[in-house]
Amino acid sequence: MKISFEIVPRSFPAFAEQYQFVQTLGAAINVINVPDIQRFSLRSWELSTHIDTTQYQFIPHFRAIDFSLTGGEIFRIIEEQELSQVLLVSGDPPEGLKRAFYNTDVVSLIRVLKQRYPLLRIYAGFDPHRQGLQDECEYIQRKIDVGISGLFSQPFYDTRLIDIYTEHLQGLDTYIGISPITNMASKNYWEIKNKVKFPANFQPDLNWSVNFANQVIESAKNSGFNIYFMPIKIDLELYFSRINLLKGNSP
Repeated sequence: MKISFEIVPRSFPAFAEQYQFVQTLGAAINVINVPDIQRFSLRSWELSTHIDTTQYQFIPHFRAIDFSLTGGEIFRIIEEQELSQVLLVSGDPPEGLKRAFYNTDVVSLIRVLKQRYPLLRIYAGFDPHRQGLQDECEYIQRKIDVGISGLFSQPFYDTRLIDIYTEHLQGLDTYIGISPITNMASKNYWEIKNKVKFPANFQPDLNWSVNFANQVIESAKNSGFNIYFMPIKIDLELYFSRINLLKGNSP
């Protein structure tokens, strides 16, 4: 089992602080992924030289909407940064039109990159909340058909839903998303923005988040899936001091 830690690139100092924390977790963390967020000027791939790739697999995110299929910008980035793994997501249009964007869908971008770089490991995202199970599984299958190596999920909050999806994802290098929620404002955000349907026993507090994470880790260990931590707005030391991270994992 592999465990990935997401570091949001708000700034170089903020990244360095979280990266230093990840190193305190030892061999339990073996993958670092960095999202590409439009409101920040620092791009995900610019962190490639700030990560020890002998210790961690580095997986930067790319938003399909930021790249033209007929342009060469994404090729230049992959080659200049010598990237061996990427995570491709659809992406939302830029706020206030501060950046150019294109009508590039993620399936087409995966196909183009896989044809140009057959050895490139391409991951895609999946969201268990945005649509029905059948539609999401069909969307996942389209990504599989054009050559993805694996998947990173949006965070889950119900182990029953995880079980349903993992039945359909056997054989894929899949990372199950975990993101703690410790207040009602965050819960409301996930309900409204991401259409999350929380289980009846859900509580927006640290205890529930910790217990749920430990359940998912144990389940992933037994089922052959990986873990993807998205620790948003949380005291990292307090949260991870109670997480049952496995020791001695290898990439």
